[in-house]
Amino acid sequence: MDEKTKQLIQALKANPGAVQALFRTQDGQSLLRMLTQRDQGAALQRAAQNAARGDTSEMAGMISQIMKSPEGAALIQRINQTVRK
Repeated sequence: MDEKTKQLIQALKANPGAVQALFRTQDGQSLLRMLTQRDQGAALQRAAQNAARGDTSEMAGMISQIMKSPEGAALIQRINQTVRK
């Protein structure tokens, strides 16, 4: 897991309200589409359940996969900046 992914996950874990606010933004909606496009959200639901129990590895893997594309990397960078505000 790269440093940007770790920072994003830690920031969201520290402020659960930020997750809800994030998904109301255009970037949040784009991220949600990317996370759910392959299996209608089954993997995201499983990753979220695991993250709630403290295991963020699956969620980190999903975000790392998104960051492999230039569009995904730019999206995660914008989200990181938003979450830090």
